[in-house]
Amino acid sequence: MINAKKILVGEDSSIIINLTRSVLSFEKYEMKSARNGKQVLELLEEEDFDLILMDLNMPVLDGITCTKTIRKMDDPKKSKIPIIAISGNIHNYTHDEFRKMGFDHFLQKPLDFDLLLATVKKTLT
Repeated sequence: MINAKKILVGEDSSIIINLTRSVLSFEKYEMKSARNGKQVLELLEEEDFDLILMDLNMPVLDGITCTKTIRKMDDPKKSKIPIIAISGNIHNYTHDEFRKMGFDHFLQKPLDFDLLLATVKKTLT
């Protein structure tokens, strides 16, 4: 049996975490969540993930700073992990700005969970 892909979700909203978990579980993805960027970094140090969904606006350490920190990691696998930005303010940035911040893709809140799943699948293939 193929191992399930592991997704780390950096998000401070319990509602979004729970909805995302439900959607991803239908496709047999494993999911862990972190409520802020500091927790994302701590979990990433402890284990490997195949993808990160990252809210831009989180307490303690925001998603942009967290993503830039991940991109500077010494571990080449972890520094290159695909990261999808999630934000209610994605229109404040251009596609090029997202790429320069280190994101591979970006999704607008409120989340369209069909689009979320399609983006996750596309990114993981």
